[in-house]
Amino acid sequence: MAKRKIRVGVIFGGQSGEHEVSIVSAVSVISALGRKKYDVFPIGITKAGKWITGKNVVNILRDQSVKKFPIMEKIIIPDPTKKSLVPIATQNARICLRETSLDVVFPVLHGPYGEDGTIQGLLELSGIPYVGAGVLGSAVGMDKVIMKKIFKEEQLPIVKFCNFIRNDWKKNPTRITKDITKKVNFPVFVKPSNLGSSVGISKAKNEKQLVIAIKEALKYDHRVIVEEAVESAREIEVSVLGNNDPQASLPGEVIASNEFYDYDAKYVDGKSKIIIPAKLSKKIIRQVQLIAIQAFKATDCAGMARVDFLLDQNKKKLYLSEINTIPGFTSISMYPKLWEATGISYSELLDRLIALAIERKRAKNQSLTSYQLRKDWYKTKGAICLGEKKQKTLGVFGNTKSK
Repeated sequence: MAKRKIRVGVIFGGQSGEHEVSIVSAVSVISALGRKKYDVFPIGITKAGKWITGKNVVNILRDQSVKKFPIMEKIIIPDPTKKSLVPIATQNARICLRETSLDVVFPVLHGPYGEDGTIQGLLELSGIPYVGAGVLGSAVGMDKVIMKKIFKEEQLPIVKFCNFIRNDWKKNPTRITKDITKKVNFPVFVKPSNLGSSVGISKAKNEKQLVIAIKEALKYDHRVIVEEAVESAREIEVSVLGNNDPQASLPGEVIASNEFYDYDAKYVDGKSKIIIPAKLSKKIIRQVQLIAIQAFKATDCAGMARVDFLLDQNKKKLYLSEINTIPGFTSISMYPKLWEATGISYSELLDRLIALAIERKRAKNQSLTSYQLRKDWYKTKGAICLGEKKQKTLGVFGNTKSK
């Protein structure tokens, strides 16, 4: 009997400033998943949060219109007995009453509601294995403030930073500005704490620019991080792959077309240069790989991550910048390109990531989810009587009167 294909749901789009990048990444992933081995089910999430499936998903998300094409609305529900895409009956949709069972999910959702632990929480409840970090690793990897604090606790090399919330800025922007200038030196980078792809990031060289940069960052998140810039820095990136015993790829270098590697430099103008492998000494390469694996483990990551560094050319000092738990998967993205240079092709990389997801789920299933009681004490300790004229509720823990 022929072996059944693995049924893979690829989730992309989402309610994030990185929605468009996610679409491009997903197209690359969907195209590269071998049809002899996988049955692929594209699952798009619109900017409004609507879940849709079917052959026109990519076109619908690109046009941001559900009126031009017939759609099928299906969602993953938090029911491990289903492990499926479950249809939603709506008036204006072509209803498909069949559930679509899934063996594994490949989230290609960048930014909030996709890379921050939210979709991972849903997938945990659904019981479906999924590619990438779990709830904790995803949340930590998305939140630059918490991430930096963990790196600091682990004594990993990072730049000086400070952070604040939108509410405090509204109350006293002058105090916040003065506090920043005391803690970090100009120039600085101002970033939304929970976002990626350089969206909302600005470089400030003085207080006037700092205020403008903060206002821009606060458009995207309620919390902002300000980091001391490393002048004449080389941007080094490395890919990590694995679960309990992660491996690091050869590092690469990004030479941005703009003053820093912003959104346009990454995706739009096509002028940024990527050098793979990066021209580094064996000592620095080894240091980059070791710190990347340390960061991966410290943030409880799994499956995949791209770890970014800044190398001070003058001081020859390496700084850990951040970890990305769902790195870009476009044709020009560093994560797959670095593994290709290390000896793993794009399609093989996807195979490994899916295998790691299934492996992690099997390992998690070894943990007990129930406790063997000596007796059913809870059945007699509480009761709720409904439907009577005079309802009576007994406390869950019996008589709570003080003794």
